[in-house]
Amino acid sequence: MSPALIAALPFLGALLPGILIRTGRSNTAFAAGLTSGLALLGLLLHLPAVMRGEVVQARFEWLPAIGLNANFMIDGLGMLFATLILGIGILIIIYARFYLTKADPAGQFYTYLLLFQGAMVGIVLSDNILLLLVFWELTSLSSFLLIGFWKHLPEGRQGARMALTVTGLGGLSMIAGMLILGNIAGSYDISVILTQKAAIQASPLYLPALILILGGAFTKSAQFPFHFWLPHAMAAPTPVSAYLHSATMVKAGLFLMARLWPVLSGTPEWFYIVATTGLITMLIGAKIALFKDDLKALLAFSTVSHLGLITFLLGLGTKTAAVAAVFHIINHATFKAALFMSAGIVDHETHTRDLKRLGGLRHLMPVTATIATIAALSMAGIPLFNGFLSKELMLEEAAHTVWAGAAWLVPLVAVIAALFSAAYSFRFIVHGFFGPVRDDYPHKPHDPNFGMWLSPAFLVVLVVLIGLMPMTFAGPVVQMAADAVVGGGLHMHPIKHWHGLTPALVMSMIATAGGIVLLLSFAPLKRMWEAAPRPEAKAIFDWIVARCACVASWITSGLHNGSMARYLMMFTLASIAVGVWAWSGGTQGPPTREMLPITPVALVGWVMLITATGCVVAFHHNRFLALVLISIVGLIVSICFIYLSAPDLALTQISVEIVTAVLMLLALNFLPKTTKIESSRLKQGFDAVLSIAGGLGIGALIYALMVRDFAFETMSNYHLANSYKLGGGDNVVNVILVDFRGYDTYGEVTVLGIAALVIFALTEALLNGTASKKLIAWRPDMLRGGDKHPLMLLVATRVLLPIALLVGVFIFLRGHNLPGGGFIAGLVVAIALVMQYMASGFAWTQARQKVYYHVLIACGVLAAGITGAGAWFNGMPFLTSDFGYFKLPGLEKFELATAAGFDLGVFLGVVGSVLLALGGLSRLARRAAVLDEERGAHIVAEKPEAREVAAVSSVAYPEGTPLPRRWLKARGEEQ
Repeated sequence: MSPALIAALPFLGALLPGILIRTGRSNTAFAAGLTSGLALLGLLLHLPAVMRGEVVQARFEWLPAIGLNANFMIDGLGMLFATLILGIGILIIIYARFYLTKADPAGQFYTYLLLFQGAMVGIVLSDNILLLLVFWELTSLSSFLLIGFWKHLPEGRQGARMALTVTGLGGLSMIAGMLILGNIAGSYDISVILTQKAAIQASPLYLPALILILGGAFTKSAQFPFHFWLPHAMAAPTPVSAYLHSATMVKAGLFLMARLWPVLSGTPEWFYIVATTGLITMLIGAKIALFKDDLKALLAFSTVSHLGLITFLLGLGTKTAAVAAVFHIINHATFKAALFMSAGIVDHETHTRDLKRLGGLRHLMPVTATIATIAALSMAGIPLFNGFLSKELMLEEAAHTVWAGAAWLVPLVAVIAALFSAAYSFRFIVHGFFGPVRDDYPHKPHDPNFGMWLSPAFLVVLVVLIGLMPMTFAGPVVQMAADAVVGGGLHMHPIKHWHGLTPALVMSMIATAGGIVLLLSFAPLKRMWEAAPRPEAKAIFDWIVARCACVASWITSGLHNGSMARYLMMFTLASIAVGVWAWSGGTQGPPTREMLPITPVALVGWVMLITATGCVVAFHHNRFLALVLISIVGLIVSICFIYLSAPDLALTQISVEIVTAVLMLLALNFLPKTTKIESSRLKQGFDAVLSIAGGLGIGALIYALMVRDFAFETMSNYHLANSYKLGGGDNVVNVILVDFRGYDTYGEVTVLGIAALVIFALTEALLNGTASKKLIAWRPDMLRGGDKHPLMLLVATRVLLPIALLVGVFIFLRGHNLPGGGFIAGLVVAIALVMQYMASGFAWTQARQKVYYHVLIACGVLAAGITGAGAWFNGMPFLTSDFGYFKLPGLEKFELATAAGFDLGVFLGVVGSVLLALGGLSRLARRAAVLDEERGAHIVAEKPEAREVAAVSSVAYPEGTPLPRRWLKARGEEQ
């Protein structure tokens, strides 16, 4: 199975839980587990090759111009992490099936879980740092959804926001560092970067890149001083906590440091930054964990401590330390996932996680107690369990580490941290499961069913097997992954329990004995801990966020006060300043082009344009007159396009002007027709000077450009030369829209459809909300004409409708070779239909509507997208058109181009968007006029009963006429 498909499977599988949730929770869990299982199977098929030292790769060009390629690889390190992510993911899915209650939306949960799983797999299998960054940010977003899954809990929402804020800021730091790293290495492919150690470490940008990259790694893996977010993430459901803390999100930072270890490690900067941060985190996390009463809080801070342990080992920069780090990654994943799931079982059965209210559970929950005890003993580093082995390796490395000339400092700190680690592990066991049975549990506890303890039991079996036979069950995997970390050529010494009476063994014995002493002295120590002043990371974080919010609010209130005139003034001032600076600091050559002769027609047009523009400024307080004058400006611009031989632009400009004028007239119907003068004479004078200066500056810039040749050859020559050759059309403008720049057009049509849907949604809210009463009470502020539907206009529009539709079809069909195309045709047809609304009224026209406008928009976007995707089957990029010539009996040879399908999508999207926006504004008008003499019913847009209501609302009927009940229901008048 391709590494790309392995990474994609969880994302594809995320669609299944939401679809299958109605079939039952078990089917949903099975679908999620099956997805993870298939991905894991595909991964393990490559295990023999990876064990031999091979690297499995899949390479796809995505955006090669910027170095962003969808390159994936499976080496030893990627194999280890992907196996942990997918394997423990399956166990979490099984556990969650029995942990979540019926009130929890299981479909959402498994969807979020698979999205998160896919992002993590993408990180560890990426062979491109830009692609890795994409997956990195996806983990932040998907973990936000998982941590805040219980949206009804304030601590869940706050924990999700805190995690997203901290890891998101770290992600921004990491983006900058990765870009610098890729620039130094000359490539963004990880496999290439890993071969450039000498160039990277010799670069003056090495230290900035290192700090920025470690900013992302430290925030993701909760290293000091960013450790505070991880314990607050425990507000998530226990399956999420177990997954995040054992095998996924917090391991992402460790993976990044291990992945870049060959090129970033081995320098004093790496040692002092990484090893020191890890050592401090290991000590602080262990100390805080000891005094936490909440089971999950204790485990959360223990995770922080163990993450610091692994970071410390990676920071030492030696191959033996890298082996120890890889080994502890495996061990920590096994015992920590088992511990979190055991804590979840305790919470599920007793309804509390407070150690002060627990104790004696080994008598009532023997299976859970056994699982939790074995896992906690491994976490404490007790012999015969896997945690002991990796702790010994860590202490051995610490014993031989010198920090700033002090040979005693690192061993001392490591022993103290290990001592606290043993103490909180013993406390977890003794205070939670030993002691007498209590009679005041919030709920009578007992062991859960098989499904809930199956997953932690499986992990505990691994804890014991690896602890007893490390080289059999973990040795080959550690060798495989560690070899990838150090860059190859690793000779790993056997991992075993007895190496003689070594300094590491003595340090371990001291830590274990000290942990027992701390546990026995816990009560007075706890009182001292509570009495001692100490900084609270959450309070500091909340203070920083509050201060940032205040500063942001101050800046926003000063700049963003809601005045459009102010925004335009600032934008214009900035533009003028930049223009003056550029003009005064640059040079320009003499003119190389002669001006065209000024003809009388051009002069008259220019005078009319300036006059109309001046009138807009002078009479802008009269909104209706300003709209008419703006339309005149648009008409003159259209004439200019015709004069300059740009018929496509002229057709588009005229059509847009008509549609815009109609829509603005509908909106103006509800607005005051005049605006009061709000600016002083001084302000008006300043605005006039600023506007004239900006206009003259733009005019001077355009003039300077037009009378000189461009420094580089323009794109127009390429388009003119290849319009027919590549796009099969003589109309260069249309070929640019549907082929050369088809992606832009596709985006514009999509945005146009979204805008129409937003207008529809807003009008729906107005019609169905409290504003509906205001619309009913609204009355026109001007006298209206007596004839709402003038006979001449009505007859003319109905007669012209088929002609206009035929013209639209004609413009559409000719657009590839002559002026026209889907956009112009769509506007022409939309105008023809808009005229029906204007002449015959909304109700009459809506009653004869055969196709919903939503459907037109959807069909347009789909038609354009499917046409573009069809290019892939021809081995061409998205939206690349193809064409050919065909001969049918009785017809001349004619051309067919795939661009016609794309143009059809544009046509449908334009028609649907214009009419949906028009319909929304028209429904507001009908709602406002519901009490006038026509007694028009409130039309609920595009619902089946709308046509029945419209049929009667288009004619007058006497007061008191009994109406069918379904009409009254649609009008909202049924009692």
